[in-house]
Amino acid sequence: MSDLLKKWNQLSLVKRIIIGLIVGIVLAVTIPKVAQPIVILGSLFVGALKSVAPILVFFLVMAAISQHKSGQKTNMKSVLILYLLGTFLAGLVAVVASFMFPVTLKLVAGVDSIAPPEGVVEVLKKLFMNIVDNPVHALANANYIGILTWGLLLGLALKKAPETTKTMIVNASEALSQIVKWVINLAPLGIMGLVFNTIATNGIESLMDYFHLLLVLVGCMAFVALVINPIMAFVMMRQNPYPLVFKCLKDSGITAFFTRSSAANIPVNMNLCEELGLDKDTYSVSIPLGATINMAGAAITISVLTLAAVNTLGIHVDMGTALILSVLSAVSACGASGVAGGSLLLIPLACSLFGIPNDVAMQVVGVGFIIGVIQDSCETGLNSSTDALFTAVSEFAEWRKEGKKIVISKK
Repeated sequence: MSDLLKKWNQLSLVKRIIIGLIVGIVLAVTIPKVAQPIVILGSLFVGALKSVAPILVFFLVMAAISQHKSGQKTNMKSVLILYLLGTFLAGLVAVVASFMFPVTLKLVAGVDSIAPPEGVVEVLKKLFMNIVDNPVHALANANYIGILTWGLLLGLALKKAPETTKTMIVNASEALSQIVKWVINLAPLGIMGLVFNTIATNGIESLMDYFHLLLVLVGCMAFVALVINPIMAFVMMRQNPYPLVFKCLKDSGITAFFTRSSAANIPVNMNLCEELGLDKDTYSVSIPLGATINMAGAAITISVLTLAAVNTLGIHVDMGTALILSVLSAVSACGASGVAGGSLLLIPLACSLFGIPNDVAMQVVGVGFIIGVIQDSCETGLNSSTDALFTAVSEFAEWRKEGKKIVISKK
């Protein structure tokens, strides 16, 4: 048994995740009732990631800012530009794809138990209110905008603190980082439970009615991940971006696909950034910030489903209005990532741009929930892997200017 465990631990994490994925699929197809207890493995894995992520971000940000020396470079400006530009371009890709491959819907019963935001002002108000949230409440509810704000403020206040105090904070952040590594090593078991639950609960048959819609959604997300993001990375790095793109998709995108939570994937992205040798002062801020505002997948979902409703109702859309939709979907996705229901709740907001009644828009939300098992997984995989990609690209661009060699680990 000890030899077997040793061989298992010698395998790369991705290979172990693939094995867990295959086992989960086989069990779901062959003995779903007998293997039902393994569902708890997925719940425990996601719960562990979600529980450690807020406190990890808080201490990492506080440690990074308190240790920051005046004049020391960070790449946050370029990371922020990449986040916002990437989200807008994703919305634009979705609009173009919706014109090229128009989708119509079979509208379903309305979703009455949820309430979408009434406008962009409400979305932005919630974003700003999250900034001034009580720190204990922010930690308890995984409000990363609030956590970042308090981490930054306390870090700045502790800049003149004794070195012993700063060392204690750094030690706490390192201890939490070690806990994250232990949790991530359990990913194969967690993903086995998650994929088993997905297949055993939903099946594949229920999604076939929406195959065309899923094809456009997933196609847009794949195009952004494999074409738009690499182009942006190449412009910054001036070298082949695909080794880095594929590493981020493999090490971050796979776990995000199955956890379906950008917040839960923050520790995974932190671990990836450390492996890439990136500056902790930058990624300790950029990764949790990206989980809040870098929402390319959400912009795609909002644009595609909104234009599907437009096509279903036979509403004419000119290119000017379509461009406004791209901007609206990008801004809304950035500001409302913490709203329950994610990107789907922003569809009525985008539909209002075309005068679509709220009851019809909520039926489109209902369609979104039906395909959510695939749509939300792909969306989260794109969002989260792009957080790590743009953080790395920004720093590697600086390395290129300084003449440093960029090496992407293949393990």
